[in-house]
Amino acid sequence: MTWSLPVLGTAHFVPTPFGVFFSSLALIVAVPTALYSIAYLRRYAHEYSIGWFAFGYVLLLVAIVAVFCAADVVSFMIAWEVMTLASCALVAFEWRESRKVRAALLMLAMSELGALAALLAFLLAASPTHSLAFSTIAAHAAALSSTTRTWIVLLSFFGFGVKAGILPFNAWLPRAHPEAPANVSALLSGIILNLGVYGMLLVNLVLVPQDATLFGILAVTVGTLSAITGILYATIDDDLKRMLAFSSIENIGIVVAALGAGATFLSLHRLDLAALGFGAGLWHMGNHSFYKALLFLGAGAVDAAAATRRMNLLGGLAKAMPVTAACFLIGALAIAAIPPLNGFASEWLTLETLLRSAEVGPLAVKLGFVLAGALLALTAALAVTCFVKSYAMTFLGAPRSEAAQEVRRELSAAAGIGMALLAAACVLSGVFPAYMVQLVGSALPGVLHGRLAQALLPPFLSTHSNLPASFLRDFHSLGATIGAGLIPGRSLVLLHRGGTANPVVFAMSSTYLACFLLVLLVLIYVAVRLFAQRHAVREHVWAGGLHPLLPEMTYTATGFSNPVRVIFQAVFNPRTTENTREAVHENFRIAITRRREEVFVADRLATTPLAVATRATAGFLARMHHGRLEGYVLYALCALLIALLAIVR
Repeated sequence: MTWSLPVLGTAHFVPTPFGVFFSSLALIVAVPTALYSIAYLRRYAHEYSIGWFAFGYVLLLVAIVAVFCAADVVSFMIAWEVMTLASCALVAFEWRESRKVRAALLMLAMSELGALAALLAFLLAASPTHSLAFSTIAAHAAALSSTTRTWIVLLSFFGFGVKAGILPFNAWLPRAHPEAPANVSALLSGIILNLGVYGMLLVNLVLVPQDATLFGILAVTVGTLSAITGILYATIDDDLKRMLAFSSIENIGIVVAALGAGATFLSLHRLDLAALGFGAGLWHMGNHSFYKALLFLGAGAVDAAAATRRMNLLGGLAKAMPVTAACFLIGALAIAAIPPLNGFASEWLTLETLLRSAEVGPLAVKLGFVLAGALLALTAALAVTCFVKSYAMTFLGAPRSEAAQEVRRELSAAAGIGMALLAAACVLSGVFPAYMVQLVGSALPGVLHGRLAQALLPPFLSTHSNLPASFLRDFHSLGATIGAGLIPGRSLVLLHRGGTANPVVFAMSSTYLACFLLVLLVLIYVAVRLFAQRHAVREHVWAGGLHPLLPEMTYTATGFSNPVRVIFQAVFNPRTTENTREAVHENFRIAITRRREEVFVADRLATTPLAVATRATAGFLARMHHGRLEGYVLYALCALLIALLAIVR
């Protein structure tokens, strides 16, 4: 499709399998979110314009699809800017509250900074061709010098990394999510972050794939650091939506690390392992879109019902909000990588891919991948802690505030249907991973197209197989061929083959695991019903002789996460905002008040220094505007002299 634009020329939009994959993920998230919005937006009906929100919502989706289908730099950047403006406008939907406008403006400023870097990367890539068409840029990429390719990698990685939410330029993310409406937060994490990943891969995998080594090293390093940092801050946070925002940083970090592994293997000419890395990254990105959108919608339902997002003030909501509690539980189990839900399969494949570095590459690559794998394993463990806390402190136990005690119902049926659809996506994409592998593999561009299915899906369910007969007999005895002829598809098992000495490197089947767990649960239920000696009797909770158990006596989210806060205090580097001592009843005792505030590491390392430098530069330039004509003439003469010297040289 073409579109004539004044001055800028003609915009071209051509769907590709790579872009269609991203567009499909966006629509899968957008449709349930739209259903949820029917119920959720009623709270704003008397104060803000729902019609303008709907316009911004549709405009955002159109711009997102246009980004994924753009075939030249002009089309891409126009769609990108429309997407950025629409998303920032939706974040500031409650424009009467200044903090929400400030969060949207910060998001806009950082997004524009990243867009400028990305545009410069595009222009450098197009410099040998004098054409802005993606096909022409890709055809002449080999003509780029090594220095130019290095700059393209750096500018595209960090430029699009702003939108993806990776370190160090992601300070906007934990600020924008808590201030945006819940349905907008679902779009931000489920769709908008994916745009940054798409931009990285468009430049470094499709257009200029000749410098995969540098991209791989950057992606593995920054992705791993983003993952471990994000989950640490998520674990200690009390705000439900801000916790989910930090968790998005963690998950996108895992995605970027997997893509970096794929790029590293691509530079070593191991196409099968490269397909595993890129496939694991895109698969985990899709899974994150499903369960993170679901969790944000659940957090919005809690906020609408209890008028607070602080987990320390929630608790006991499962009885009043059973649909929300059930859907949130599925999302929490999925994001914690609990089998057989979808987060488990993609995280498992990411770790397995990193471990394959033991077979190839120099020693430095092996050591780096081992360290990255260890940190990602720690990230997975902390994710379990984080989402046990979030679910238990929100939906289980006793209410810890009057607001939580007064919750009697949840949002209307439209919200429940929207969350249920996303919960079903989490379950189905986890229980049937082989089908997701085929979808992701068909989206990989270039030489990697279709290689993921070849690497992971053995033809167990086919009568024509090139696998050794002894190999097939062994797996038949393990039950790996159960379902042949009944279930469509190539396989229900994910298996990566090795050599003769090690024919099976790793294997996994969420399908069979789900069936086993289901049978086990049924057997346990039957056993309890048949052999239980007496019925359970409900009694009040014993609390050291105190009755009733007051909300102040229950465990809070802060207490649950305090061990993590203490162990990783060097990372958090909290700032003490109050430290006072007060005598109570003369000399009887001393009351000590101490308040600490964790400053996000991205603020300490990037945002605050950049803001200080910008203010200092602006102050220096402001002093130059002194109003004296002779001074301005001197500036003009100096500029002319510099220009002449540059021309002569």
